[in-house]
Amino acid sequence: MPFQLESNYKPRGDQAQAIAKLAKSLEAGNRHQTLLGVTGSGKTFTIANVIREIDRPTLVISHNKTLAAQLYSEFKQFFPRNAVEYFVSYFDYYQPEAYIPRSDTYIEKDSSINEEIERLRLSATSALLSRRDVIVVASVSCIYGITSPEDYERMLLTVKRGQHTSREAVLGRLVDMLYERNDMNFSRGRFRVRGDVVEVYPATA
Repeated sequence: MPFQLESNYKPRGDQAQAIAKLAKSLEAGNRHQTLLGVTGSGKTFTIANVIREIDRPTLVISHNKTLAAQLYSEFKQFFPRNAVEYFVSYFDYYQPEAYIPRSDTYIEKDSSINEEIERLRLSATSALLSRRDVIVVASVSCIYGITSPEDYERMLLTVKRGQHTSREAVLGRLVDMLYERNDMNFSRGRFRVRGDVVEVYPATA
């Protein structure tokens, strides 16, 4: 699906010229460009128009989570029919391990993971592997490697309409993917079995 920009506004002032120049330069293979403008000048709207023009998967990097969340919300409004995803660090709290020589104290690594952000990260990765009309809004932490696309694809379970496979093979694959069987508490990242019926609650849901 191509990118479909939805907005009640039209490019005004220098925006139309900036959109045309940026899109043309990107199509020519120029990788480094700068869009200048004061706060409130509509830079996000300008970039949204560029994304629609070039029609390519896009990574938008923000320097912090707060701005990333704002950009994610704005792009979701501009592209409600396309995949706009959010990819930031899922740690609510992270304490790296440390040693304090003066008191001979060792501090163990400790962390707390935000499950909702973890779900959004998984959704972003899944979207990148399954479609092209994807915008990922991320913080700087996304530049650190998580895993290779090949490794991620090897951990997928692909099921097609009309496909025949054994129940045991499906259950074994789900366990390999770290899904947990729980027939009573059916929630994200779990599956349950009732006779010949296997129900899966995707980790991205």
